[in-house]
Amino acid sequence: MIIVLVAIFLAIATALTVIFVSVGNSIDDRTPAAAPSGGVQVTRENSHVLDSVPDAKVTLVEFLDFECEVCGAFYPYVEQLREQYAGQITFVTRYFPIPSHQNSMNAAVAVEAAAQQGMFEEMYQKMFQNQKAWGERQDSQAALFRTYAEALGLDMAAYDAAVADPQTQQRVQQDFDDGVALGVEGTPTFFLNGQKMTIDSFDDFTAQIDAALAQ
Repeated sequence: MIIVLVAIFLAIATALTVIFVSVGNSIDDRTPAAAPSGGVQVTRENSHVLDSVPDAKVTLVEFLDFECEVCGAFYPYVEQLREQYAGQITFVTRYFPIPSHQNSMNAAVAVEAAAQQGMFEEMYQKMFQNQKAWGERQDSQAALFRTYAEALGLDMAAYDAAVADPQTQQRVQQDFDDGVALGVEGTPTFFLNGQKMTIDSFDDFTAQIDAALAQ
């Protein structure tokens, strides 16, 4: 029994190490994320906010790709952070669909179409909770994403119109372009109060957040 428990512990520890090595490889050294030329910002007025805290001392922004496996692995941890810091932190999500991922743009467009009906978070959750069902596929998964919209009870005529509207993809592209201008090179990339984060572990992540809250 002890041997089994040790094996499980080692497996979990190894998985967490892989996650944070991956994040470390996709996030540059921490640098100020003040707007470069062109007025690019870490957040915009139309950025999607998962949790909004008036006059929050800390704002955490995640640039993500719904098809990214590391983003998928991070998803439950982000949910844990939202619960742990409820009422203290504003959480913002921005799209960064990596071009080499066949369905990352399709997924982001589907989420944005749902957002137009006030269902951003619900579709965001659908994408990550079902990532294994559609990720890494070479054919379009747009039809599957439509079933997620149906399951959420969206107005499907409005959803279809939004998906077909070039402005929906342009909204996603705006986030991507801002990310590139801010030095985002991979996903997930987090910004804490306007500074790009370097994350070595879960404890390091929360320690940086705690330090920002204590200022």
